[in-house]
Amino acid sequence: METIEIKDIFANGVKLGKVSIRGWVKSNRDSGKIAFLEVNDGTTVNNIQVVYKKQETKGFDEVISARTGSAVLAIGQIKSSDRAGQEYELVAEEVKLLKQAHEDYPLQKKQHTLEFLRDNAHLRARTTTIAAIMRVRSRLAYAVHKFFQDNGFVWVATPIITSNDAEGAGENFDLLNDPTKPFFDKTGKLTVSGQLNAEAYAQAFRQVYTFGPTFRAERSHTNRHMSEFWMIEPEIAFIDLKQLMLVVEAFVKTITKDVIKYCSEEIAFFEKNKPTIKQRLETLVKQEFKKLEYRKAIEILKEAVNKGHKFENSSIFFGMDLASEHERYICETVYNSPTFLYNYPKKIKAFYMKANADNETVAACDLLVPGVGEIVGGSQREDDYDKLLKRCQEVNIDITSIQWYLDLRKYGYYSSAGFGLGFERLIMYILDLDNIRETIPFPRVEGSLKF
Repeated sequence: METIEIKDIFANGVKLGKVSIRGWVKSNRDSGKIAFLEVNDGTTVNNIQVVYKKQETKGFDEVISARTGSAVLAIGQIKSSDRAGQEYELVAEEVKLLKQAHEDYPLQKKQHTLEFLRDNAHLRARTTTIAAIMRVRSRLAYAVHKFFQDNGFVWVATPIITSNDAEGAGENFDLLNDPTKPFFDKTGKLTVSGQLNAEAYAQAFRQVYTFGPTFRAERSHTNRHMSEFWMIEPEIAFIDLKQLMLVVEAFVKTITKDVIKYCSEEIAFFEKNKPTIKQRLETLVKQEFKKLEYRKAIEILKEAVNKGHKFENSSIFFGMDLASEHERYICETVYNSPTFLYNYPKKIKAFYMKANADNETVAACDLLVPGVGEIVGGSQREDDYDKLLKRCQEVNIDITSIQWYLDLRKYGYYSSAGFGLGFERLIMYILDLDNIRETIPFPRVEGSLKF
């Protein structure tokens, strides 16, 4: 008999009749002459209850010993269930123990802390929580590619090994090199961004995007930072900052709609503890995103302090790099809406951003969302060779390492703009998660490289 997926049981119910399933045991309860398996096959957040009876089910004596984590097969009839929260169950005619889990299997049927699960990252996808997150992650990745492909973007595989520091912050992982026999002609680094390479391809294809792993050697242990994460980075020729913000808004709304439509089970699961997730996402796709100049945001924050609002950092001044608490105050308290901050001071932004006429700010924007703060950073790129060269010199960037990037400005580089969105922070926002380390299969942070 052909094996059916458990998700199809919940979609089609009793009309399926007799079926065969394979999956892993979540629990195994024995009531004497009758026993109950909770089984999941990875296709849905929902487990199916398998009822098997000592006198009626072939394989009863073998499967009664199946431990949590074991692989099993069950054949039987799909019936309506009287059990609360369980619409259907499988009444087994035959069960088989395919693989017994060892008795020291760490994930027993009890509540495990997320910290415990991180220490068992090779197994944690078997929990409902992490499995649901990873299904949403998978769907979001598809939605990202679909948005760009549907809108005429060309996907570019930008290098993971590079000699450039795109952000100029010096937070690179350098690759070990044998000085007696160098592999490259200069020190290789793990990329912090694919943006510079994407800019080169945007000058050929007009609209491109890269979506892949990036690395930061920053010694941060917050709930929003990791050493390895994925970045979504589109680059578009012939547009300015104002047009870029329209692209960002359309992108965020489109992929959010996709998750609402195709991840309803997973959203419902997380709403058991945070019941406003779907409502918040539906509100996002209906709202027009607000726009606020950085200079005006500083005035608003100063006014808030003067009226008694307490920030951890209440020293507000033009030129400061806003913290998450400031960003969240703007998008949650002031607007209660996703908000673009734009025209940032050039001193706190990357070297490649286009200088505004005031020569004090750059054409850059961040998208702030309630509950998280900044999730998107974008800018119009400096297209003037001499201005870009001067800016590189001001921030002490090694010109020889990015001469190719400067040279793009000599060869028809009229204008370009793009943004970067941290994929894991997006997942945090979508599911209202508290820690970014739950959003990636094997999190990488300082001091931990177990898997």
